[in-house]
Amino acid sequence: MTPHIEAHRGDYAETILLPGDPERAQWMAKTFLKSPRCVNRRRGALGFTGRFRGKPVSIQATGIGVSSFLIYAYELLDFHGAKTLIRTGTCGALSEDVPLRGLVISSAVSAEGAMSGQVFGLYQPAGPDPALHALALQLAADLGIACRAGLTVCSDIFHHPDGRARFDGPRAAGALAVDMETSALYRIAAQFGARALSLLTVVDHVATDEQTDYAERQALFRDMTRLALEIATAS
Repeated sequence: MTPHIEAHRGDYAETILLPGDPERAQWMAKTFLKSPRCVNRRRGALGFTGRFRGKPVSIQATGIGVSSFLIYAYELLDFHGAKTLIRTGTCGALSEDVPLRGLVISSAVSAEGAMSGQVFGLYQPAGPDPALHALALQLAADLGIACRAGLTVCSDIFHHPDGRARFDGPRAAGALAVDMETSALYRIAAQFGARALSLLTVVDHVATDEQTDYAERQALFRDMTRLALEIATAS
């Protein structure tokens, strides 16, 4: 086991879905996996392993923001032998072409540097595994799941003193959405030679001021979870 994960070697599958919220991790596991078992409860960051279409798949909550995400991602990659990480997260839409409750696939991410909260454009974008990205687009089309793929921005600061003005640069550059973990996902996966992809459900909209209610959010994640699991079993 590691400092933050009580599971033992072999408790996780090589492919792991990474929601931020432990409640979402539990909902995903109980709704979609066959015979899920809880492999981590430490600090309330729930982790599960089960099967989808006969293939072992794990789901591990990572908390909020880069710092928390990197702790779990590092331990999963370094100790537990994860080979494929698929983020199943939330985001705020930046483009009016992206609807509330819509699904975004991060084709590239920019904004976050070596330290959290760096300004947009300061560091070169990072990207997903090309094969996973292509597979996601194909499976989304096959499953009839509407989505948008493109540039996203990652910020580790939620309550920012500049408010939504801080997104003027990303919006001008065509960024579709903002989240708090994707840059860390793509960079640490590259460090370990692992495959990574970020799928994001829009729960609020910077451009239109729309917001989803927290009570409906688990139901919002059905298409994203289904797509992530189909990618996991087809790749």
